[in-house]
Amino acid sequence: MLFPHSESSRFWISGQANFVFQAHPHFPAAYSGPNSLRRTGEHATSRLLTLYTGIELTHTTEFLFDPESTGGRGISDALGLAGFTNLDVVRNPDLGSKPYIGRLMVRQIIPLSDQTVSATRNPLALFTKLPARRLELRAGKFSLADFFDMNSVGTDSHLQFLNWTADNNGGYDYAADTRGYTYAAMIEYDDRSWSVRFAEALMPKVANGLALDWDLRRARSENIEFERRGNFLPHRAGVVRVLSYINHGDMGSYREAIQAFRTGADPVPDVTAHRRQGRIKYGFGGNFEQALTGWLTAFGRWGWNEGANESFAYTEVNEAIEFGAGFSGNLWKRKLDRAGVAVISNGISSDHRLYLALGGSGFLLGDGALSYGREFIVESYYTAHLWRGLFASFDLQHINNPGYNRARGPVIVPGLRLHLEF
Repeated sequence: MLFPHSESSRFWISGQANFVFQAHPHFPAAYSGPNSLRRTGEHATSRLLTLYTGIELTHTTEFLFDPESTGGRGISDALGLAGFTNLDVVRNPDLGSKPYIGRLMVRQIIPLSDQTVSATRNPLALFTKLPARRLELRAGKFSLADFFDMNSVGTDSHLQFLNWTADNNGGYDYAADTRGYTYAAMIEYDDRSWSVRFAEALMPKVANGLALDWDLRRARSENIEFERRGNFLPHRAGVVRVLSYINHGDMGSYREAIQAFRTGADPVPDVTAHRRQGRIKYGFGGNFEQALTGWLTAFGRWGWNEGANESFAYTEVNEAIEFGAGFSGNLWKRKLDRAGVAVISNGISSDHRLYLALGGSGFLLGDGALSYGREFIVESYYTAHLWRGLFASFDLQHINNPGYNRARGPVIVPGLRLHLEF
C-alpha cells in the first residue's frame, strides 16, 4: 500500500488504480464478421479506479461501500474472443466513465465457537479476529466472483493474469450486469479446514445487460460452492473447491434459432428472437491450488455448463479447462514480485457452434461463419514491485482459434499494466 492502514480502527478507506495497455499486430483471417476480433493491428488502453470504504458497526457487523469508475476500451471493444484479454474492460464500452456503485453490502458474523482465528484485513473483510466456526451473512451489491471460484494464484487481474478465462472459470456464467455486479444474499459456513457458501442473486434482464430483473419468480441465480483446505502434500497447503450454479432467466434457445433460420422464418439465426422466460442454464466447476515449494504454486480449473440456451452473463464458453502456476519473487529475493503462466482451453456446445457457423451472433462472438476449433490461450506475466503500492507488469497472451475459429489467427497480444494501491 502507498499509505499504511490501521489494523485496529473501526474505519477502512483505501483505493486502487489499474491501467492496462494492450495491442496486437495484423493476423491472418479468411473472413470477418460483425463481432470479430479485428484482423488489422490495433491497440487500446483501459482504466479502472476503485475506492474501498468500510466501517465496523459492531464486533460482528460491518458495512462496505465501494464506488468505482471505468474508462478507456479493450481491443476490438471486447468482441471476438471468448477468453477476452483484459478482465478490467466493461463489455459495453458505450457506458462511459461516469462513477457507479460497485459494492454496497452488509456483512454479519454469527459465532458458533469461542475459539478465534486470525484474519487478514482487506477491503472486503475488515475483522482481524474471527470465530473458528461461524456463519457469515452478506447482503447487498457485489460480484459473485468476489467470493466464488476464488484462487490465490489466478483471480486478481490487478497483479496476476489479465484474461477473463484465466482469472475466472469460463464455464461459470455467473449472474451479473455488464459491469460484473449483481444484488445478492449469501450465507457461508466456515470451519477450520472447510467452508460451504450459497448465494441467491439477481439476473440481468437481457444477455450482457445493465438492468437487473428484481422479480425472483421469473429470474434468479442459485450458486453453491464447497471448499476444502489442507496439506494435501506433506507440509504444503492446498485448496480444492467444487462449484455448481443454476440460472433462471429470459434466455434464447440456439436450437430454436437454428430451426427458424433453416425454415426461412428468420433471415439470419438470431438467438435473441427466441427467448422465453423461465429457461434454465446450469453448470459445474472445479478449482484447485497446491503449493509445491515455498515459491511455486500450481493451480487449475474445470468448468462446464449446458449449451442449449444462450450464454447470458459472463462469456461465451460452455466448457473450460485451465492449468497454470504462480511464482513468488522470494526465489530471486524480490518478495513482492510475482510471475505466472496459464494454459487455457475453451469450448462450446454443438448447438452453439452450429448457430455461429450459420451466421448467428452472440453478445461477444460472431464471425459470420465458423470453422470450429477450441480456443486455446497461453498467458504469462511478470509483476514487479516498484515502490510502496506501485507495481508494473508485462503480460503476453498467445491465442489460437480466436472465437473458436480455425480460419482466423493465431494472434499475439502483448500488454503493459500499471497498478497503484493506496
